[in-house]
Amino acid sequence: MKKILSVSLILACCFSAVAGNKNILPYKDASLPVEERVEDLLSRMTLDEKIAQLNQYSLGSNDNVNNNGEMVKVLPPEIGSLLYTADDAVSRNAMQKRAMEETRLGIPILFGYDTVHGYRTIYPIPLAQGASWNPDLAGEACRVAAQESYDVGIDWTFSPMVDVARDPRWGRVAEGYGEDPYLTSVFGASAVKAYQGDDMSEPGNIAACLKHYVGYGASEAGRDYVYTEISRQSLWSTYLPPFEAGVKAGAATLMSSFNDISGTPGSANHYTMTEILKEMWGHDGFVVGDWHAVKQLVTQGMAPDDATAVEYAINAGLDMDMTDNLYMPHLASLVESGRVSVDRIDDAVRRILRIKFRLGLFEHPYVEEKPENERILLPESLDVARRLAEETFVLLKNEEDVLPLKPGQKVALIGPMAKSQKDLLGSWHGRGLAEDVVSIFDGLSEVLTEAPAYAAGCGFEGDDRSGFDEAVKTASEADVVVLCLGERYSWSGENASRSTIALPEIQEDLLKAVKAAGKPVVVLLSNGRALDLTRISPLADAVLEIWQPGIMGGPAVASVLTGKTNPSGRLTVTFPYTTGQIPIYYCQRHPARDGSQGRYQDIPSTPMYEFGYGLSYTSYDYGTLTVSADSFTVNDTVTARVAVTNAGDMDGKETVQWYVCDPYSTITRPVKELKHFEKKLIPAGESCTFEFEIDPMRDLSYVNWKGERILEPGDYYIIVKDQKVCITLE
Repeated sequence: MKKILSVSLILACCFSAVAGNKNILPYKDASLPVEERVEDLLSRMTLDEKIAQLNQYSLGSNDNVNNNGEMVKVLPPEIGSLLYTADDAVSRNAMQKRAMEETRLGIPILFGYDTVHGYRTIYPIPLAQGASWNPDLAGEACRVAAQESYDVGIDWTFSPMVDVARDPRWGRVAEGYGEDPYLTSVFGASAVKAYQGDDMSEPGNIAACLKHYVGYGASEAGRDYVYTEISRQSLWSTYLPPFEAGVKAGAATLMSSFNDISGTPGSANHYTMTEILKEMWGHDGFVVGDWHAVKQLVTQGMAPDDATAVEYAINAGLDMDMTDNLYMPHLASLVESGRVSVDRIDDAVRRILRIKFRLGLFEHPYVEEKPENERILLPESLDVARRLAEETFVLLKNEEDVLPLKPGQKVALIGPMAKSQKDLLGSWHGRGLAEDVVSIFDGLSEVLTEAPAYAAGCGFEGDDRSGFDEAVKTASEADVVVLCLGERYSWSGENASRSTIALPEIQEDLLKAVKAAGKPVVVLLSNGRALDLTRISPLADAVLEIWQPGIMGGPAVASVLTGKTNPSGRLTVTFPYTTGQIPIYYCQRHPARDGSQGRYQDIPSTPMYEFGYGLSYTSYDYGTLTVSADSFTVNDTVTARVAVTNAGDMDGKETVQWYVCDPYSTITRPVKELKHFEKKLIPAGESCTFEFEIDPMRDLSYVNWKGERILEPGDYYIIVKDQKVCITLE
């Protein structure tokens, strides 16, 4: 009898459990596929609830427990996303609680932020990261940035920026990886994978956002927010490849661009956002507008009013409106009038919900409110910051082996950058603080037997030369001078275009004055763009480009200057002789005439420092470049090899850059194109073999104006250093 009762009890419990599962709404059932959950939730939403999901507002750093989170109380809990700028998760969780408990459907909010090169542990600017030629190490930095962002409640970063930029007057050149589409593609894909991990729902992973889609880096004359003239062929060959690589890497979202692309602004461009991104590439995430990008369609002369701007943007494929507050008041009436379809609204909402489900926000809407010492500036994070900074530095000049510094040398540290902290952070430095930064002075003081003698000399700009005499005296009493010049952090980044890329005259004059002391001068440059060094390089015995290296800039500089670390950075932007040479980049197409005809008659046509350039404290000897086959078919692969020997007495990392040249094609090609690179540590006296496995369609073809890949028979050249080998496609 007891056994029968036990069985009955078990059956009753099982029936109760099954009945309970049936009562769970499908979109809340984590066991169901994401697409089923999305469709179920979408079917339950009213038009107003759908429209709310398409908007992003801001939740600021003043909204914390101390002022009772007034904005948390005011913001609509049905909102799709919030730009979150607080320093902990308290306000975020309070707002999320409202979304989960005070709304009819309990749809979690997506919290986004500009974690561009670190959240609190600030890494070198992306332009510097590209100069490392080490996407794996840059990916480690992105992993830390994701963890720190996640722990404060951020689910989504507006990074990486994969705009190809070839005009250093444009301030936002600092935010990308340089002038080359392939290198930008590799670093962008690495960042996406690092931010998102294998499963975005796992703790510590956040959604990535490729920006700015597309062609923003082609802004005329380096001015921000302006018109860009981009042919369809250039769009496909130069500006789209990094975005396609990021989409293939799994990027959850993209951000539309401000720029007007040949007459159609990026934020109202159906061809780029819908036809290419969503239809051709099959991207199933969503597109968010840049800050006030929808409103700016009026300013750009496309839309006569806000409602029309919304109509153009949403119909072109812009799914979420960032901070304009235009979608919320206008979309319902646009749907009612038939100017925007319900299907288009559903498509946009579906894409946003899909990312929220993939992030696991429905199951885990809140984040643990950890103390600061458990989530930021961790020792292992600082180690990554130091190692990455070291690999980004580019040694541009080193006459008479002035570097590395010799033991026992008395060092004079001079210049406006020597003790600066905030300026080493660079633009878009997240929640980074100047107090977190180890300055160049402090970094050197830690490793030198005797702390360097210091004199500022002058400020970053202006006419105050009253400090020159002290700087010259300090230099004359030293064995070697390290002169720290460069740009303020605010001189690059958004809305930071400059008409000249030369440093202010006062800094150049300081170099002249210090040089007159007769001591060897090492110029350290910290900046967010390529610079005009015409008057600087000739006066310097050594030039080390350190970019804007982040919070561990000081220790990284000390390690490289003293020879503990061998510099291995290589330029990913061309350094012209003068601003007047712009645009100048390595992969230009052939001119109609050879020689000097048609070139500038008053300045060189070659750059001061070319793409891929960089010196080392050791020397590398390249063996003979060989290929596995001289001729091949489209179905073959060809392997190119070259042995590289470290001929010096210091271990070093060398990057072998593989280029392809197609000398004759139906659509003309650049003089050479980067197609592969690899960086390896080569111990002193040892050799290492580098390989490039050439896939004909991937590596030798080109795209036409429709994005179709074309591979033509004929000769191709594989280029490494000053060697090239011909291979023939039959």
